[in-house]
Amino acid sequence: MSTMSLAAEPRPRFVDLLAAEWIKLRSLRSTYWVLALACLVAIGINLNAVHSDLTYIDNPPPPIPGFPKYHYDPLHHGLSSIAGDLMAIAAGSLGAITVFGEYTTGLIRTTFAAVPDRRGVIGAKVLLIGVITGIAGLVVSFASFLATNAMLSSRHVGLSLGDDGCLRAVLGYAAIVPTCALIGMALGALLRHATASIVSLVLMLFILPLMFGGDRYPWLKRIGDHLPSHTVARLTLNPHSSTTMGLNPPSVLDAWITMGVWAVVATAVAVVVVRRRDV
Repeated sequence: MSTMSLAAEPRPRFVDLLAAEWIKLRSLRSTYWVLALACLVAIGINLNAVHSDLTYIDNPPPPIPGFPKYHYDPLHHGLSSIAGDLMAIAAGSLGAITVFGEYTTGLIRTTFAAVPDRRGVIGAKVLLIGVITGIAGLVVSFASFLATNAMLSSRHVGLSLGDDGCLRAVLGYAAIVPTCALIGMALGALLRHATASIVSLVLMLFILPLMFGGDRYPWLKRIGDHLPSHTVARLTLNPHSSTTMGLNPPSVLDAWITMGVWAVVATAVAVVVVRRRDV
């Protein structure tokens, strides 16, 4: 009788797996509070950066002989790399903890005992974290762009989403957040250790780009151009700014493809590692 009831028990649907992962994530209040706080701080950093620039916009520095006249770049200041880095590390840490946290507590054994389909479990984690961090990235990006340019409108230097390169910059600034979350998940699955995962994430996002810069060695620069931080820098680059990414910068299409490849590879690594390694 027990065998018949076990055989008749339906397999969990993917939506059920999503619901289970949502309950797990919601039970860890510190995780989503940290992400929410990071969003507020990131928006605050961008607003403060532009507000601090108003004095220099009203009283521009005198031109330097031999250099072109300075033009204020609302994209560069309103979508700052500091706020972007904060969101990247917050999202990457959230992605990592959703994986290594279950291994640390042993909850992963209970999860796989209830749902042997490991690919479905990790797929639900990927989708949930990707959507949550994607929404967070969009909130920070659009709020920062709209608020800072509303602040700059009275100085007649603000931009709108319809201006050249602006919508691309806003979407690229947002897209790096879920991408870093997926990278964090892959590192969490590979290392299964809190400190190792976070340190590896910081090394990948902030230390490696320092080693692959400059124009002296073109092959090193090509590698650096395909790192996540350089990819978002290319997408948020104002096409009318005097700022450049050095010689032979990647195209916008290359930057989008690179970001997509990072997300896909990180997801594949997380799925393969979780499926093949013992708990």
